[in-house]
Amino acid sequence: MSDPANAFQKLTEIVDTLMGENGCPWDRVQTRETLKPYLVEESYEVLEALDENHPEKIKEELGDLLYQILFHAKIGEQKQEFNINDVICSISEKMVRRHPHVFGDGDIDTPDQVVNQWEEIKKEEKNNQDQKSILDNIPKHLPGLARAQKLQKKAAKQGFDWEHIEEVFVKLDEEIAEFKQAFQDGNEEEAHSELGDILFVLVNLARFKKIDAEEALRSTNNKFIKRFQHIERAVAKQGKELKDTPLEEMERYWQEAKKL
Repeated sequence: MSDPANAFQKLTEIVDTLMGENGCPWDRVQTRETLKPYLVEESYEVLEALDENHPEKIKEELGDLLYQILFHAKIGEQKQEFNINDVICSISEKMVRRHPHVFGDGDIDTPDQVVNQWEEIKKEEKNNQDQKSILDNIPKHLPGLARAQKLQKKAAKQGFDWEHIEEVFVKLDEEIAEFKQAFQDGNEEEAHSELGDILFVLVNLARFKKIDAEEALRSTNNKFIKRFQHIERAVAKQGKELKDTPLEEMERYWQEAKKL
């Protein structure tokens, strides 16, 4: 295994070369805006590799994500704003600052205590910045369920929360009824809004049970893919096309897939 410091230095030199005067024409014209989709894509490919628990794929995808970070750091350097060393120093200082129980004199024993301390330190840091709301620092580009969960968690820490999960179920029934009414009335705008309310309440239920809503849906998506692919294979064995297969037959294959 190569020395990590040397390996990292070699990678930064590769980035420098590709984005340099005689480098790659594609790399040289990239901007923060053009790179956004790739950063998101690489992040999700890491998640997919983690889901598959495939070490070689995890290694590869983490490398792709690291390259995106170095890419953005190089753009910052070219703009004379910061470089990769500044990025590393910044996160190093933050980790030490937010772990006083490890690097200082703090005394914390449980993960929950660590999370509470982390939030308090973040709050103190934000108080020194121009922040008008405690919700301001939640990224706008997070997936909807993940952002809803973070918004609710922040609000709950300020006491804006239900006391019992039964109250959330009551709210869910209320929102479903309102959605049904909007649907029956043919009010598409209202139905759109009410469906959003239903999803938001479902995220609240997930939060009460300490379930990551985004992860739960991602897991269900993967489950759906596997079961649907079983249907595709079963139909193909019959020499038929999906569109020509009765729903009852596809449902039978779906039930088979659930048992696999």
